[in-house]
Amino acid sequence: MPLLDHFHPPSFPRRSWESSHTLWTAQLTGNLNLRPLGYGFLAEANVPIGISVAADVAAFEEDSSTGGGSNGAVATEVWVPPQPPLVMPVDFTKLETFEIRIYDQDRARTLVAVVELIGPGNKDRPEHRRAFLDKCAAYLREGISVVLVDIVTARRHSFHKELMVLFGCGETAQSAVSTDLYATAYRVRLVGERTQLEVWPEPLALGEPMPSMPLWLTESLCVPLELEKAYQTACKFAGIR
Repeated sequence: MPLLDHFHPPSFPRRSWESSHTLWTAQLTGNLNLRPLGYGFLAEANVPIGISVAADVAAFEEDSSTGGGSNGAVATEVWVPPQPPLVMPVDFTKLETFEIRIYDQDRARTLVAVVELIGPGNKDRPEHRRAFLDKCAAYLREGISVVLVDIVTARRHSFHKELMVLFGCGETAQSAVSTDLYATAYRVRLVGERTQLEVWPEPLALGEPMPSMPLWLTESLCVPLELEKAYQTACKFAGIR
């Protein structure tokens, strides 16, 4: 199933983009839990984290000592992602932080990765764009890997470019995503005494299949986020042929 335009005719308004996004999110979550994540990790869909913050797909590392892991260990499939096309130093000390954190002491789990399927509401107002940008920046600052997927054709706005500007990255990093539709994977590593941002940018195009993106769970463990496979199943469940 090639990527469709869910925000203009003939798909819209006959079929809602919200339904497609919901099914896609659920399918991505199910695929991660069924195969790549393996023992000790769990993916959940549309997860509230803290106060007024939600992730479309969140991956957690569970503390096996509490019995929160899966019954019967399943080895995590080895997957070697490509080297990041973009690597640059970042300084998070310049970012202001005003936040309240709420921790759940009953469930021993640590957020390690987030997948955000961007919607029109993330782009429609300056305050919404800033809130989404701040959320992604906060994840990365905490060492949580992030994958952004933007297939919104109704509004143009590059969160990748804004992230690069916020982090003080140069023009090369900002222009690494030159298309309106794209997927980008990010992770932050400490290399020696330097904090390093690694980025995997991928252009998306209507009528074309989507790539698998690297989803980093730990410093050395990465699994494939199979966008195309989940999208095909979601479209099938939505009755889109």
